[in-house]
Amino acid sequence: MKEQLEKIYADAAADIEKACTVKDLEDVKFKYLSRKGEFNEIKKGLKDLSVEDKKIVGALANDITQKLETSIKEKFQLFYEKELNEKLQKEKIDVTLPGQYIPRGHVHPLTSTTNEICSIFQSLGFSIVPDEFGPEVETEYYNFDMLNVPKDHPARDMQDTFYTNIAKNVVLRSQTSGSQIHAMEGKNPPIRIIAPGRVYRNENVNSRKNNFFHQIEGLYVDKNITFGDLKGVLNEFIRIYFGESRPTRFRSSFFPFTEPSAEVDVQCIMCGGKGCRTCSGTGWLEILGSGMVDPNVLRGVGIDPDVYSGFAFGMGVERLAMLKYAIDDIRLFFNNDVRFSQQFHK
Repeated sequence: MKEQLEKIYADAAADIEKACTVKDLEDVKFKYLSRKGEFNEIKKGLKDLSVEDKKIVGALANDITQKLETSIKEKFQLFYEKELNEKLQKEKIDVTLPGQYIPRGHVHPLTSTTNEICSIFQSLGFSIVPDEFGPEVETEYYNFDMLNVPKDHPARDMQDTFYTNIAKNVVLRSQTSGSQIHAMEGKNPPIRIIAPGRVYRNENVNSRKNNFFHQIEGLYVDKNITFGDLKGVLNEFIRIYFGESRPTRFRSSFFPFTEPSAEVDVQCIMCGGKGCRTCSGTGWLEILGSGMVDPNVLRGVGIDPDVYSGFAFGMGVERLAMLKYAIDDIRLFFNNDVRFSQQFHK
């Protein structure tokens, strides 16, 4: 048996020496050292030897096994280092080469404008209405009725409003003012909120108008609120948004849900009030509508207009972005032209 072990060891050592790949080594290891390998077959015969022979043959078998395992492990290491060096040679990196530029995405100018406007009003004490108060698919009740819009008002006509097939009186909201009604229902003043969101109107698309755009509405209801409070808040917003104080004017206007109502103009950014094509020679640019909340609106949501008063305002995000960045076509915001959007990357 001793001679058999020594012969097997010699054969195994020769096979290890001839191995050229990791697979060859694995085959050698399986042939000689696995449970079905030749050494284990020999060891099964130890039970038939005397006690003295068991000690001698057993010790020899263990010694040979350890030597083979060591030889295979060393050969494995040589193969590993060789393969690693070859891989490093093929995949080596020249650290002196300049890095590869990977362009990153940026916030859309309408999103950044909305965030900026909301941030300004939040600094003035307003909070953003929850999402559930601003559904884009709305009923006429919230989009018109509760805002004091008469049944025969032109805004209700199919020419201005998108009606849906969901139900007879369900529309795509034409203004975010409905969020104010949701916010006031069942609430006690003071209420000071802003409502940003998308709105839809059946408009002919041109450089100034789109049938889909963004609005931000504001509402403040409390005791002793006056038109002077409205002017103060809006003038402060204009100062912060445009980065400096700009001359403003409040022109008398009409909105069904405010009385009195006013449109707010700022001095033309393009010509400084001298008159140009952008401002049609007037020297002024309209930026938003506003007014004191009509008593009928307050009464409709359960707020006593004899105790409380309030003001509301609404502005188009696209228009404010166009004025601030001197953009002359609203369609540029929606055309997905990278050349346009890249101008706003910081």
